[in-house]
Amino acid sequence: MLRINEEAARCLLCADAACTKECGKGMKPDRAVRAVRFENTVAAADFLDSDVCSGCEGGCESACIHYDIPIRIREMAAKLKEYKRKGAGSFEPDLSIDFCGVHCENPFFLSSSIVAGDYEMCARALEAGWGGVVFKTVGFFMPDEVSPRFDITGEHGRPFDGFKNLEQISEHSLEYNLDVFRRLKKNYPDKVLIASIMGQTDEEWTELSRLVTEAGADIIECNFSCPQMTEKGMGSDVGQSPELVRRYTELVKKGTNIPVLAKMTPNIGNMEIPAAAAAKGGADGIAAINTIKCILGVDESSFVSLPPVAGKCSVSGYSGKAVKPIALRFISDLAHCRELEGLELSGMGGIDSWKDAFDFIALGCRNIQVTTAVMQYGYRIIDDMISGFRSFMLEHGIHSVEEIVGRAVDKVVSADELDRSTVIFPRFRKNQCLGCGRCVISCNDGGHQALELVDGRVHFMPKKCVGCHLCVLVCPGRAIDGGGKRIPKLNCNAG
Repeated sequence: MLRINEEAARCLLCADAACTKECGKGMKPDRAVRAVRFENTVAAADFLDSDVCSGCEGGCESACIHYDIPIRIREMAAKLKEYKRKGAGSFEPDLSIDFCGVHCENPFFLSSSIVAGDYEMCARALEAGWGGVVFKTVGFFMPDEVSPRFDITGEHGRPFDGFKNLEQISEHSLEYNLDVFRRLKKNYPDKVLIASIMGQTDEEWTELSRLVTEAGADIIECNFSCPQMTEKGMGSDVGQSPELVRRYTELVKKGTNIPVLAKMTPNIGNMEIPAAAAAKGGADGIAAINTIKCILGVDESSFVSLPPVAGKCSVSGYSGKAVKPIALRFISDLAHCRELEGLELSGMGGIDSWKDAFDFIALGCRNIQVTTAVMQYGYRIIDDMISGFRSFMLEHGIHSVEEIVGRAVDKVVSADELDRSTVIFPRFRKNQCLGCGRCVISCNDGGHQALELVDGRVHFMPKKCVGCHLCVLVCPGRAIDGGGKRIPKLNCNAG
C-alpha cells in the first residue's frame, strides 16, 4: 500500500518540475507532492484530481527525472482523494498577528542569516508571501569568511538531519545594508523589517540602534548569540553573560524608540537567566534559539572535522530539524519564566512546515523565524506554511492565530507532576503485521521482554509490559499504536 508521505519524501522537489510541465490536464503534481512533503496533505488534494489522473497515461511520471523510480503520482492522486477537504468552513481564518505592537500579515519570517542577506533576496521572499524578514546581522565589524562554510548530518542531496555553518555577520558594509533597509521599507511598506545588530563596544550598540531605526526598521533584534564569531566579546560570548546582556540591551534601547528583541544562545544551561537580564535592560521580547555549538564529525581519511577548511575546522553552529526539540524546550522554559511576563517570544530552530510553526506558537511564540529549511527548499515553502495553517484553523474552527498562542504552555509540567498511576498497553493490528519481528528485538533488547515471535506472529505478554511504547515506535508496518487499554498499575499484572 502506497504511503504518500514516504513517496513525497523521495521527490527531488525540482525547481522547474518536468512532471507539471508535461501535464496537459491542468494538474500540478509538483505542488501536490510538495504539499504532502510539508505536512499539508489536505491542500495537496487541490492540485491533483483523482478522477482525471486515473484516466491519464502518466506522462507526468514518464517525465519525472528522479534518479531511481519515478514518483508514483497517479497512485498518490488516488490516495489523496481520502484527504480532500470536507468543507471550506464558514469563515476566513485570520493569519495576521501583532508582535511587539507591530502588525504582521502572518507570523512567518526569515531569520537573520544568508537567506535574508541582500535586497533582491528579501524582496523575492516578501513577494512570495513571508510576513517579514530579520535581515542578516549588521555591524561595524566586517567578517572574513572561510570556504567551504557549510556541512550537514545526513546524506547529501536528501533532507538535512542537521546543518552546520561557519558564517558570521553580514559581509556587506553597514552603509550598503542601511540603504537596503530604506529600499525595502519604501517598496514593501506593509511588510515587517527586523534589523539584527551586533556591536563590539557600548558606543557601537547605541549607534547601530540609532542608524537602523533611522533607516526604517520596525523592530531591532540584538544578536547576543552567534556561536562562531572570530572576535572575542561578540555573539554568544555576550549571551552567556547576564551583565553584558542587560547593559547592551539598555544601550540599544537608548538609541531607538522601536521594540527591541534579545536573541538568546542555547549554549547555556539556563536561558532564563540572560533572558531575565535582557528584560531588566528594557527588552520588549526574546528570540530563541540561535544555533548550537557543535562538531559535526571527523573525516576518516584526513582526521579533520567537517567542513574541512584547509585541513582544519572549528566548533560552530548547528541548526535544522535535529535542533527543534531543543528549541522547543527553551521556548517552554521562557514561557514559564515569571520574570519574562509581558515579553513577546520569537521562536526558531528546525522549522520547515506549518506543523513545526504550530508547535512554537502553541508554546507561546507570536513570531516564527526560518533559515535552514529555506536554504534547502527555497522561499516557496511559505505557500504550504500558510495553506497548512489555514487548513488546520478551518478544520478546528479557529478564527485567528492569536487563539493558538500559548495554549500548550500549561500542559508542560515538571516530571514530578506527571501521572504515574496507570499503564497504557500498546494495541496490535494483526492484519497489518508483517511478521518482521522488529518490535520483538527492541522489546527484548531495549525494553521489558513483553513480546515474542511465535511462528512468524507477534505474541504479547501483558504481565511483563510496562507501557513504554518502544514497540510502537519501531514497527515499520504501523501495525502497533498506543491506543490500548489504560490500566491502574495495581491491576496491570492481573493478566
